[in-house]
Amino acid sequence: METVVGLLLAAVALIVVVTLIRAVRIVPQQRQDVVERLGKYKRTLHPGLNLLVPFIDAVRTKVDMREQVVSFPPQPVITSDNLGVSIDTVLYFKVADAVKATYEISNFLQAIEQLTVTTLRNVIGSLDLERALTSRDQINRHLSGVLDETTGRWGIKVTRVEIKAIEPPASIRDSMEKQMRAERDRRAAILNAEGQKQSQILTAEGDKQAAVLRADGDRQARILEAEGQAKAIRTVFDAIHQANPSQKVLAYQYLQALPQIANGSANKVWIVPAELNKALEGIGGALGGLSQMVGDVPRAAVDSGAVEREAAEAAEAAAEAARQVNEEVRAAEAQVTSRPVASSPELPAPEPVSPASLVDDSTVDKREERA
Repeated sequence: METVVGLLLAAVALIVVVTLIRAVRIVPQQRQDVVERLGKYKRTLHPGLNLLVPFIDAVRTKVDMREQVVSFPPQPVITSDNLGVSIDTVLYFKVADAVKATYEISNFLQAIEQLTVTTLRNVIGSLDLERALTSRDQINRHLSGVLDETTGRWGIKVTRVEIKAIEPPASIRDSMEKQMRAERDRRAAILNAEGQKQSQILTAEGDKQAAVLRADGDRQARILEAEGQAKAIRTVFDAIHQANPSQKVLAYQYLQALPQIANGSANKVWIVPAELNKALEGIGGALGGLSQMVGDVPRAAVDSGAVEREAAEAAEAAAEAARQVNEEVRAAEAQVTSRPVASSPELPAPEPVSPASLVDDSTVDKREERA
């Protein structure tokens, strides 16, 4: 009897435990459970501790509310230029309404896959291969819009659709590789030509700037040289005017410079300055005065000793004049080293000058008349 009672107590305890287990439901975060009572939707269990009526309420589905990623197998698609390509797609979605996802469609994953394939074929079929390869963003936006609009009534939110790969046939890939290789060769040739062009332009610009700088340097050098020469000429001119040399000194200097002027086998023309005639006239006038002094002596005194005395005095006067000329020449040489002299091309070349030719002709004539 006691054994039977023990078994009954154990059975009751087991029933109580099972009842408590079925009545208490703990739902984790980011999950919702759809509960049915006697086959009809009753409520949705949210994350946390929930109580159910044992043996009456039952959980129909457990819906994961997190965003999910589904990769579909490659799908063959034909483009508008009749080329078959294989396209891999990746779908990002999340369940927005657990009740609709449970009761509006039996298998929403399969439905999303088939809807993606059909929409992708419609989009790719309206594009050629080149546009299909270069318009992935446009295709993704179009697929996302169509899927989001269709799956909204199923309680599904499509967040993103991505095309992983578009694989054309092997022959098309070879042709595309050849085309890309030719295009790259063309771009390389263009870049090489552009580089050579830029190099030649830069070289020409450098040569131009160097020539301009050299010309500017030569110009500056010539300007400075001309300014130096002008300053030197101005200094010499001022020194000559300050020294105030006489015509005798200038004539004497010119006579000293004649050997240097005539030096050289190529010198056949002498340039005679216009001031030389006046200087020679001055020297000639000095020597002519000496001759006139000799000519004024009376004829009767020629044979006497007075002639000798007058000749001696005249010789001393001539020596004094020569000393004065030498002193003026040394003074001028100390102050004037060179002087640019204007040439007179109309004047003939001077003849060799002798001391006798420097005597004034009028003085000689007077002397002859008195004699």
